[in-house]
Amino acid sequence: MQRNFLKEFKPILFLSLKNYNKEKFISDLMAGLIVGIVALPLAIAFGISSGVTPEKGIVTAIIAGFIISFLGGSHVQIGGPTGAFIVIVYGIVEQFGVTGLAIATVLAGVMLVLMGVLKLGTVIKFIPYPIVVGFTSGIALTIFSTQIKDLFGLSIAKVPSDFFAKWGVYFQHLGTINWWATGIGVLSVAIIFLTPKISRKIPGSLIAIVLMTVIVLVMKNYLGITGIETIGDRFQINSQLPQANPIGFNLESIRMLFPSAFTIAILGAIESLLSATVADGVIGKRHNSNMELVAQGVANIVTPFFGGIPATGAIARTMTNINNGGRSPVAGVIHAVVLLLILLFLGDLTKHIPMACLAGVLVVVAYNMSEWRTFRSLVKQSGGTLAVLLTTFILTVIFDLTIAIEVGLLLAIFLFLKRMNESTQVSVTTGKIDISKEIESHSGNLQDEVLHLPKGVEVYEIDGPFFFGVANKFDDVMREIGERAQIRIIRMRKVPFIDATGLNNLQNLCKNSRREKIQVILSGVNGNVRAKVENSKIPDIIGKENICSNIHLAVDRATVLSEKMGEERPRKHKPF
Repeated sequence: MQRNFLKEFKPILFLSLKNYNKEKFISDLMAGLIVGIVALPLAIAFGISSGVTPEKGIVTAIIAGFIISFLGGSHVQIGGPTGAFIVIVYGIVEQFGVTGLAIATVLAGVMLVLMGVLKLGTVIKFIPYPIVVGFTSGIALTIFSTQIKDLFGLSIAKVPSDFFAKWGVYFQHLGTINWWATGIGVLSVAIIFLTPKISRKIPGSLIAIVLMTVIVLVMKNYLGITGIETIGDRFQINSQLPQANPIGFNLESIRMLFPSAFTIAILGAIESLLSATVADGVIGKRHNSNMELVAQGVANIVTPFFGGIPATGAIARTMTNINNGGRSPVAGVIHAVVLLLILLFLGDLTKHIPMACLAGVLVVVAYNMSEWRTFRSLVKQSGGTLAVLLTTFILTVIFDLTIAIEVGLLLAIFLFLKRMNESTQVSVTTGKIDISKEIESHSGNLQDEVLHLPKGVEVYEIDGPFFFGVANKFDDVMREIGERAQIRIIRMRKVPFIDATGLNNLQNLCKNSRREKIQVILSGVNGNVRAKVENSKIPDIIGKENICSNIHLAVDRATVLSEKMGEERPRKHKPF
């Protein structure tokens, strides 16, 4: 058992090294170098937009990226800070500070590890798609709205966190637009969009940052143009190795930050597994979802002690890795080493990057995250899908991601239960039952026959899962019949399962029937449904002899009971 556990939770890195060779290493080396360079501006941008310093984003990409590749369950996954976390991280930092963020991230890491150990990697994939699209699109709009100040160089002392208040302040300060910064931002966006048409190997964000940084340096030093804010104007870059620092955990802070930590964990799990699934489709391999969750968890437990922020699988960097030849976790490890070297030896150069350019990079990130085409297609689907989509989207934008995911999940669950309940039908039959097309019989062989029911006997057939609402359907059908039966045969051959509420309602139905001196006979109760029925009080209420395996036995039993009640003996004949 222990061997099976270790085999199932063995990192992909160790498995991929068995047939590793020089050619694969060179391919992974080149991919790792390019992804490391690509990850630098994104890590800086995500760190700044999350409300922390630029190097914290880089540190996260280094440490978390290394751990996720080293321990992960995917061949090509690249981990690090992502745009999806910007909103939740910014909110935590604003309310609880950097220490609160560290506590929430560690808690989220513990949750992710538990998800993996409990083998919930496949379960997490079943989160309704409208919820994923709803909060992703909501995050995209929120990210876009946070970049307006830097994109246009607006002179605003403090931007409100509230969505509508933020845009109100923007409109009030339209007169402070810095046209040089605006030009840098717009040109950055144009370069990022146009680069793929020339080359898909070199990322547009890297070209934009390098080119815009050089242009701004020339404008400042040789043309005397000032007023274009850079990273160095706002932050002091620390290009040294990060040191581990203790985190002050206490029960009160854990209680307060638990909802935010849960959101980080769920968001990290969804994004990493979606990224790994997309990557599998490209490279033709399968990832180990449970091991991937464990790696994500360990990364988020370790990184906060070095000042990092939440991390997960990044689909953009993962696809960059694939497109440049990366086929094993070695490329991800190399990407982390490259980032470390850049931080140590070129970290001071990052202070010259213009903020408007970083804003342009994040505007493109927001556009790619928005999934507006998918959003538009989901709007045209059912009312339930639209309700879940819009609810999650609006709550993400107006309130926060924690509330959005919680309410979205609850709404999706209620709608699912409603659909399942509506899919269960209850039909009633009196007089006779034509079972010529059914397989149920005494011998197990197909028999063409019609079963005639005695007077006062009704057959209710349940088609579908027995949920809480089925008992109400019984009442509705009985009211339509009008005349009260003496014997009720309930056919359950098409009931795949019964939940606790359904079992309780069936038990109450049997009690009420006995109180009204109506005998209940269950028919076709097999498998796990029969086991649950027999473990309830139903056999004591209706009698074990009235739980029959097929309709023939149920009708025979009804005949015996009907005769005792002074009714006519039912006739049985085959149709012509």
